[in-house]
Amino acid sequence: MRVMVIIKNTPETEALPPPTGVLEAMGRFNEELINAGVLLAGDGLASSARGARVRFDGEKRTVIDGPFTESKELIAGYWIWQVRSLDEAIEWLKRAPFGGGSEVEIRTVHEMDDFGDEMTPELRAQDARLRAASAAHG
Repeated sequence: MRVMVIIKNTPETEALPPPTGVLEAMGRFNEELINAGVLLAGDGLASSARGARVRFDGEKRTVIDGPFTESKELIAGYWIWQVRSLDEAIEWLKRAPFGGGSEVEIRTVHEMDDFGDEMTPELRAQDARLRAASAAHG
């Protein structure tokens, strides 16, 4: 199963760059994940000051420039992990080099079978084509 590990924002993650020690510790942890075959993807995200939001209201689109003040609701980074279970993901996350006040969320990534009969053979074929095209461009 794949999971997305969502690293919540803190005042420290909004202020860049992080101290060298933090980068070194995270590098070591990422290396452990890679060596174990767990890490599929992951990145830290730039400060919300360098971002934007688009609000949808019917046909209307409103662009809101960062920074965003509700920092507890922001995402500082993410990983995509391949694990056998949610429990395995939790055990890996407990080993992550986060300090006090950090909050990290783990969410299961949907697989095609999760959608049951709504995922028709045509939609499955389209999904396979799109994933192949995305991989070719990546």
